[in-house]
Amino acid sequence: MRLRSIWMSALGLGLAVTLVACGGSKQPEGGGAAAPAGGGGQKVDPATAGDISGVVSFDGVAPKNEAIKMNADPVCVKENPTPQSQETWAVDNGKLANVFVYVKDGLGNYSFDAPTGSVTIDQMGCRYHPHVFGIRVGQELEIKNSDPTLHNIHALPMGNKEFNTGQPIQGMVTKHTFDNKEVMVPFKCDVHGWMNAYVGVVDNPYFAVTDKDGKFSLKGLPPGTYTVEAVHEKGGRQTAMVTIGPKETKEANFTFKAGAAATD
Repeated sequence: MRLRSIWMSALGLGLAVTLVACGGSKQPEGGGAAAPAGGGGQKVDPATAGDISGVVSFDGVAPKNEAIKMNADPVCVKENPTPQSQETWAVDNGKLANVFVYVKDGLGNYSFDAPTGSVTIDQMGCRYHPHVFGIRVGQELEIKNSDPTLHNIHALPMGNKEFNTGQPIQGMVTKHTFDNKEVMVPFKCDVHGWMNAYVGVVDNPYFAVTDKDGKFSLKGLPPGTYTVEAVHEKGGRQTAMVTIGPKETKEANFTFKAGAAATD
């Protein structure tokens, strides 16, 4: 226990400094440089805007999520008195949660006001909350440690800068922004190997994460034809073409299978 305490203290001091390294040159799917927010492009007319909604389903028997063993850190054990497992396949009655859905293409020269407010990812109970979320290019991400133990958040992008931020003190908050759109960026904790999360970085406000019923909604779209993409951390990517007229609401539904990693 004494050796472990020494190791944790040393690691905490090392990770307390944010390390920044350049990301790889390969562009990820759904990635690339983004047009500046609030530019001189066309603005959406709320009087003619419509919506796209839908449901993401799962076909077949969902794989069993991997069990998590937290006994390497007594703080994590105390925070989780019941057995824990990964959140990879969040399937309920054939509906799939934690799918990131967004408008990938079709917005043309529309421009959008810069995002206001920040998005928070919290390290709480030795898990990341939320597991999947979205953020705009240039929007502030707040990274918080609510646990009385050392955490670090290590982002592994392909089209943005890699960062690795240590937070050895409960209540610490650090901030970060993404410069380029990229769907999706994985996060991990080097201290607790079971901790993982995913963020979709986009250059428009039309994105959502499916709820426990597999539902999503993209509201306030101008009339047009759009490529809507649904992305799951293990199930892969699927796309649908959707055309909406003034004040219309259209559906875009998706179905994933384990190991399919399909793109329609």
